[in-house]
Amino acid sequence: MTANAASSTYVLILWIVLFGGVMYFTMYRPQKKEQKRVAAMLSSMEVGDVVVTTSGFYGVLIDITDDDVIVEFGSNRNCRIPMKKAAIQQVEKQD
Repeated sequence: MTANAASSTYVLILWIVLFGGVMYFTMYRPQKKEQKRVAAMLSSMEVGDVVVTTSGFYGVLIDITDDDVIVEFGSNRNCRIPMKKAAIQQVEKQD
């Protein structure tokens, strides 16, 4: 193996490591950050908060359990739907 071939091998390894680092900082890290934000949002939900579901419906939280919530939709107060916490996209705190 000549010196030129050995140096090209090191350059190739350096490019692979560099590409892996770029992929980590552009894909994996932002995804973890978003997962932490969503987990914090879901853990801070309280009864009476206005929520937006992943389907785009606005409702008021009536009851919260470990994995599920009951959301009341509409102004007639007769439409109460149980759903998974993962279906909540946004929480608007009530004052």
